[in-house]
Amino acid sequence: MLRPWELNVDIVRESGTAIHVQIAQKIITDIQSGRFTAGVALPGTRDLASKINVNRKTVIQAYDELIAQGWLISESKRGTFVSSRVLAINHNKKSLNIQHQTSYPLHKEATPILSKRQDQDFIHFSEGMPDIRLLPFEMISRAMRHALIYSARNKKSAYGDPKGTMILREAILQMLNIERRLHANIENICIARGSQMAIFLAARVLIEAGDCVVLEQLTNPLAREAFKSCSANILSVSHDNEGIEVNSLELLCVQYKIRAIYVTPHNQIPTTVSMSQERRQRLLALAEQYDFYIIEDDSDHEFNFSPTIAIPIASMQKSNRVIHIGSLSKVITPSFRIGYIVAPIDIINQCAHHISITDRQGDIITELAIAELLHTGEIKRHILRTQKIYEERRTFISSLINKELSEFVSFRLAESGLAIWLQISQATDITKLIRDATLEKISITPATHFSCSNHPIQAIRLGYADLNHDEIFSGIHRLKAVFLNQQAKLMHA
Repeated sequence: MLRPWELNVDIVRESGTAIHVQIAQKIITDIQSGRFTAGVALPGTRDLASKINVNRKTVIQAYDELIAQGWLISESKRGTFVSSRVLAINHNKKSLNIQHQTSYPLHKEATPILSKRQDQDFIHFSEGMPDIRLLPFEMISRAMRHALIYSARNKKSAYGDPKGTMILREAILQMLNIERRLHANIENICIARGSQMAIFLAARVLIEAGDCVVLEQLTNPLAREAFKSCSANILSVSHDNEGIEVNSLELLCVQYKIRAIYVTPHNQIPTTVSMSQERRQRLLALAEQYDFYIIEDDSDHEFNFSPTIAIPIASMQKSNRVIHIGSLSKVITPSFRIGYIVAPIDIINQCAHHISITDRQGDIITELAIAELLHTGEIKRHILRTQKIYEERRTFISSLINKELSEFVSFRLAESGLAIWLQISQATDITKLIRDATLEKISITPATHFSCSNHPIQAIRLGYADLNHDEIFSGIHRLKAVFLNQQAKLMHA
C-alpha cells in the first residue's frame, strides 16, 4: 500500500502529555491543515512505532482513539486511512475545538478550558447507551451492500419467515450456544426488532387479562408498560446487592398464581447488580415448583469488565421455564433493531404468528448484513475494541466520582454494563437536584424513572459509555457544582 506522506511526530517525553495523545494530536493537526486528505493511508503501527522509538501499543492506542472519534478508519488487511467523514468534521463550524473533543484522560494538573459552544451544550448522562461515534461505518456499509446484492441476485425481496432469516438465526444461535452455554436448536429462536419488541411478544404470548406478573421494584419501565398493555396484574418484589430477593418472591407465589417474572439478572436495570448464582438457582427452582415462566432479559451481556462471567439462567439447565431475550442493537447501534427470543418451540411459533399479523417479517437486508458481520467475526472484533474504550471511560468516571463527589454519593462499581448507579446522600433534595442539574445543562436519570410509584428515591443512574473523557470531566464537575450549590443553600437557610 503506497503511503505518499511521511508522518513525522516530534515526541516530547517530559511534557506531561501522554505520548499517544501527542501522536493523535499531530495526526489531527495534519488532517485539519489539509496535509492528510480523505483516503490517505497512514503508516502501519509497527513502522510508526519503530520510527519514533515507542512501544507499538502506544501507536495502536492513538489510532484506536482517532478511529473512535471518526478521524480514521481501519480496513481489514489493508490498513488505516483518513476517514472521508473528516471533510464534514473540518467544515462543521459547530464542532468543538479538537483539544476538547478527544476522549483522552486529562493530565492530573490540566484544567480544561471549554469553548463557548461546548459550555452552552448539554452533557447527557444516558441510561447506558453505547457511543455511536465508535460505529464501524465502513464495515457496516460494506455488509449492507453485500446484503442488497445478494437479495437482488437471489430474489430474496419476497416475504420471508416471520421468525427471521435462517442465516441470522443460525449465527446468533451459534453465539449463544458457544459463548453463553445455551442448549437451543434452530426451532427455539425467533428474531425481533430489538429487545423491547421481544419483551412485548413474550407478554402477548404468555399473558392474559388479570394474570399476575412479577417485576422488581425498580425495573425497565418499558417492560412494565409492555405487561400493562396486556392487562396484567403487576406485582413487585424487592431486590438487593445479590439481585432479586427470592424469599420475598416465594411469599408472592404462596399468595398469588404467578404467570411470569421479568428479570435482568446479568446487569439489573437500573441498579447494575448481577444476580448471584445461588439466587439464579433458587429462582429456577421456584419457577418449576410454582409453574411460572422466567422472562430473562440478558441486558448488557456483551459489556463485561471481569474475567468471570455468570452464565444466563437459560443456560443453567435444559428448562422449559425460561424465555431468554437479548439484542445486538447496543453492540452496533440502537438504530439497528436486531433482538432475539430463545424459548420452547410452541412459544416461538406463537411469537412468529404475532409478527406475521403485525410486522409480517423483519428487515431482511439488515438481518443478512448482521449475519455476515457475525460469521466473519467483525462484530466480535468490534465488541473487543469498544470494550477496551468503555473500560477506560468506566475507570475514568469512577475515579472522578470518588475524587469529586464522595461527599454526596456512594456506589458499587458493577462488573458489567455501561452505567453507574449512584446512591445520593439523604441530606440532598433529589427532586431539586434533578431540576438544578438541568439548569447546569446536564441530563441525569432519576431512580423514580424506574419505579411504579412517584415517591422520590435517593439514587440516579449515570450512563458513561457515550461520553468521551472531556465530556465526562465536564459533566461530573457540573454535577458537583449542583451539589455544592444545594449544600450552600442549606447552610444559609
